[in-house]
Amino acid sequence: MLRENITDLIALAAVAEERSFTRAAARLNVSQSALSHTIKGLETRLGLRLLTRTTRSVAPTAEGEDLLATLNPCFERIERRLQALVDSRDTPSGTVRIAATDYAIDMALWPKLAPVVREHPRVNVEFVMEYGFTDLAAARCDAGVRYGEQVSEGMISVRIGPDERMVCVGAPAYFDAHGVPQTPQDLDAHECINLRLDTHGALYGWEFEDEDGHEFRVKVGGRLCFNTILPVLRAAVEGHGLAYVPERLAEAELADGRLVMCLEKFSPFFAGLHFYYPSRQRPSSAFQVVLDALRERG
Repeated sequence: MLRENITDLIALAAVAEERSFTRAAARLNVSQSALSHTIKGLETRLGLRLLTRTTRSVAPTAEGEDLLATLNPCFERIERRLQALVDSRDTPSGTVRIAATDYAIDMALWPKLAPVVREHPRVNVEFVMEYGFTDLAAARCDAGVRYGEQVSEGMISVRIGPDERMVCVGAPAYFDAHGVPQTPQDLDAHECINLRLDTHGALYGWEFEDEDGHEFRVKVGGRLCFNTILPVLRAAVEGHGLAYVPERLAEAELADGRLVMCLEKFSPFFAGLHFYYPSRQRPSSAFQVVLDALRERG
């Protein structure tokens, strides 16, 4: 019954406010006779007289005043909410949840999104640190970050970083004590720092490429294992073993000599970080701002 009466209640409020069927009809863009018919139909369904009509004016009855006292605040709240939605088109707002590794957050997301947060005070960004292949729906995330543009059906992938490569690094003191491996197979004789992935709890296999371009993996051994990449890098700097990390992550340490690279010729470049999200997702104003900021230019 409520849904049937919504339009009629709006008509009643207009007549009561204008105190005239003529002015209310013009405001609602309907004919006076149609408006009168609408009000009569409402009164008939409710079994109440809501308006008192004279030749000069129209006024609510006691029952009409009581009904309007409830209706008008509701209509005002709805109007304010609708206006806020219209305003949000020009003022981006909302929350965007992104699943990513700590490396992706530090190197690709935060540098580009920090200015967004400052510029748009109604845009909220929540980072969810994940190392597995995240089910966005299950994790209640709007988007995720991974290497390469290959994503499952129904997803859109957008590049947000340059091509990268993983490199084997160690502290000078480590190499002085244990020597420098010449091939990936030599890693069997070295103390290596492992990374355990969330997916199935497996250890990350170090990926290399031979001189013919064939990819292969090496399972390394060592006493240390972490499930995020940043402590792997720190442990390598402190001389606890060799680490296999994104080259960009170790740029500062390689530049100042705290780390030295080895097996460089076996480390190929591959497609960089990509931002992925469901194609069926209708982007919010906040999501669009985040996407525009992250997209790799040129």
